[in-house]
Order: sequence, then C-alpha cells, then structure tokens
Amino acid sequence: MTAVSVTRAGAEAGTPLLDAHLVADRGAFRLDLPLRIGAGEVVALLGPNGAGKTTALRTLAGLLPLTDGHIILAGRDLDRPDRDRWTPPERRPIGVVFQDYLLFPHLTALDNVAFGPRRHGADRRQARLRAAEWLDRMGLAGQARRKPRQLSGGQAQRVALARALAVDPALLLLDEPLAALDARTRLDTRTELQRHLAEHPGATLLVTHDPLDALVLADRLVIVENGRVVQEGDAATITAQPRTDYVARLVGLNLYRGRADGDAVRISDDFSLTTTDHPHGEVFVAFPPSAVALYPGRPDGSPRNIWPATISAIQRHGDNLRIQLTGPIQVAADITPAAATQLRLTPGQPLWAAVKATETRVYPAVTGGRQQPDR
Repeated sequence: MTAVSVTRAGAEAGTPLLDAHLVADRGAFRLDLPLRIGAGEVVALLGPNGAGKTTALRTLAGLLPLTDGHIILAGRDLDRPDRDRWTPPERRPIGVVFQDYLLFPHLTALDNVAFGPRRHGADRRQARLRAAEWLDRMGLAGQARRKPRQLSGGQAQRVALARALAVDPALLLLDEPLAALDARTRLDTRTELQRHLAEHPGATLLVTHDPLDALVLADRLVIVENGRVVQEGDAATITAQPRTDYVARLVGLNLYRGRADGDAVRISDDFSLTTTDHPHGEVFVAFPPSAVALYPGRPDGSPRNIWPATISAIQRHGDNLRIQLTGPIQVAADITPAAATQLRLTPGQPLWAAVKATETRVYPAVTGGRQQPDR
C-alpha cells in the first residue's frame, strides 16, 4: 500500500481525501450520511446512542457493505453498490483504533504494531523496524517488549494508535479512543493524541460521545441523529447556534424553537420569551443554565422573562447543582450549593424562574432555504 501523498494544502484547495455517501440498512434503521474529509483534517462524528455512528465507522472500515451511495478514498472507489464494487477491509488504506484497542494479548507492543505492516506485505524485519520507529515516536521505545497486560491504559492506547498509523493510512478511524481511560490519564493522552493527529497527513474520523474530545481534537463536527446529519460546522458555530435538543445539551444550553415577532418569541400558545433582538419568523432561542435565576416567590425587578416552575430533579454538575425544572417550558438551571441550601430546594418544590432578556440568544431556524429539525 502506498503512503498518503495528499497534503493539508490540497485539502484547503477543496479536494476531499474522503468523499463518501454512506447509505446502509440495518433492519428498520437506515444510515444516510454524506461525509467529506480533507487531507490533514480531523472530523468528529457525534450523536446519541443509536444515531448511526458505529454503523458509519463499520461501513468505512469495510465491516458492513453499503446498501447505496459510495466510498471514494484518495481517488479510489472502495464501495459503490450501483457498480458492484466492494473492497474487503484488509485491502483498504485505513487504520482503526477501537474503543478497547483490541491489542493481541499474546504479542509484545512491538509485534502488535508490526502486525499492520506485515499484513500489508512487509517482511518481518521491515515490519519490526517500522514498528520500532512508531513506538519511539509515541514515547514507548522502552515498552516494546511488554505485552498488553503489562501496559497502562494510556500506553495501550498509544500502541493501538501506532499500530493504526504504521500502515500509512489514507483514513484513520478512531472509535471512542479515550473512553476506556480514567480522568487523569485521559487528559494526558488527549494532549498526546492531539499532537499525533496534527502530524497525520491523511483524513481522520473521530467517533465520540465526549464533547470535550471533539472540541479539542477535531477541526469540524458532524452531528447525527436517527441516521442523518442534523448539524455540522466548526466548534464555534455549533456551540453558538445549536439546532436540536441533543446538540444543545452537548454544548450546555437551553434551547427552544418558536415564532418571533419583534422582541417576543412565542414558544407555545401560552408562553413567550422576550429578547433584546427583533427577529421575525421561525427562530431558535438559547440561553445557558447559569442565566436562570430561581426565586421562592414571584420576583420584582429587571428580569423580563418570569414563569412558575416545579423542580423535577437535582444533580451535581461540576462545582454547582443543576436543577431540572418543568412548567410552561422545561429548563435547566445551574446554582451554587450555598444558594440551593438557602432556597431549601427539593424535588417537587414549586418556585419561580427568571431569565433576563439580555441573556438570550436568537437565531433563524431556517438556513439556506432548508427547514431545520424541530425540538
């Protein structure tokens, strides 16, 4: 297999290294996912359980054939059902790092990494030389003769990454690569992974549930729900303007859809939110949980959005408490433990919620003439 020769400059010129339209049927579920990734680009694929992330990864790796669509990688057709073309996994220029790494327990770290080059035709000596080079690049030269059970979680992850990169993949697939690590190891390994991905000349697809992994490691985010793309873009765009409940929860915002007329956005027949903007038509309104103030009685003063609510749940959220509220809208509020103690908050308790109009963010629910998903 030849090494990747497409550069980051080539990706910026607009030619994707991966050009795919992944259509796959699994029972009643259908994945229908257009996906383009440039050379040197890292794309994170996020979505709730059952959204189709694993199905997408399996189709790219050749573990699940497409029902329709195509996979073109580095100018080569790997899977195109309408032309009866399909390339088996071992002949695809793709490296995979699985969530549990799947290192061979009976092989040393060196021989685990050498497995890929051997599978692609290198003799034993060449494969082991290449493996030694990659272990050195990963800072694991001293662990070459250790078997997986003798490695820490972070070391095992780097061995798995070295094994995937040792075959010069045009496409690197990362399936929840940090999920098996504890919090401290995850932090250190994420930094190491970021450095190695920055040096990888091929395309990278990162499948993850963790928004922090996606924000730190990826150049672009693709959000899938029910087998389809619901939003994509860079991290700044998606965090500023989420378009589904899942994305809003992912970036930590309360999100509502309504019809705007002047500074009022009607969310339902009997509830509106006041904003400082003056939009018209279908819009989204978003605000962070930290913008929600809670009162034991109806407050006076500056907030222009006030409504009665009932506590449905109280959860620890970092250094604060996250209060889930029902009422005319469902909303999350973040308050300090001291404030919760002062208010004597308990599930089922009625109180009043308030959000200043200046804390709200409003943006169109229709972009490019296409209606966006509802809540």
